[in-house]
Amino acid sequence: MVSRMTLRPVLTVLALVLGVLFAPGVGVVSGATDAFAVSKLTHSQATARFSSSGVTWSSSGGCSNRNVSTCTSFDQVNLPTAQGAQTLKSATGCALNITGGTETGHASGTYSHWNGYKLDIGKTTCLTNYVHGVFSYIGLRGDGAPQYQSGSGNVYADEGSHWDVTYYNCGGC
Repeated sequence: MVSRMTLRPVLTVLALVLGVLFAPGVGVVSGATDAFAVSKLTHSQATARFSSSGVTWSSSGGCSNRNVSTCTSFDQVNLPTAQGAQTLKSATGCALNITGGTETGHASGTYSHWNGYKLDIGKTTCLTNYVHGVFSYIGLRGDGAPQYQSGSGNVYADEGSHWDVTYYNCGGC
C-alpha cells in the first residue's frame, strides 16, 4: 500500500506538471517567463480567496495600504499569483502566512511585487521541507538567495526569514 507521505508529493508533482501544460501563457508554446495579460484583484478579493483556502497574512505595520512599505497589500495582485498561493497551501498542507504582497518597498522589475507577480511567504519547517523535497534547485539568484523551481515554473527564492515567490502562473490550479 502506498503511504500518504509518498503519495502527496507524487500527486503534487503531477498537478504542477499539468499546470505547465494547460496554464495560459506557459507550456510548450512559450516560456514560463513570457509576460501575458492577467486579471488583477483588489485587496478584498485576494484576502477572500486566501481566507477560503486557510492562507493567512500579516503586516509589520498592521495595515494594507499599497503605498506604505510596512503594510501588506494585495491590491493589484495578479489572479494567478493569488491562485498560486492557494495551490501551494493545498499541495503542501503546510501553514502559509503571507508577509509581503504588492506594497511599495520591494525591488522593481517586470516580475515584481508591485506588478502583482510576487508574494513573500513566511518560512516554516513544513514549507521548507516541501520546497527542498519536491521542487528543483536551480542555483543562486544574483543576490545569493538559493532558488527552487516548481514543476509549473514558479520560482521560490530563500531570503532567510521568508520565501520570495515569483508566480508566473497559478501552479496547476
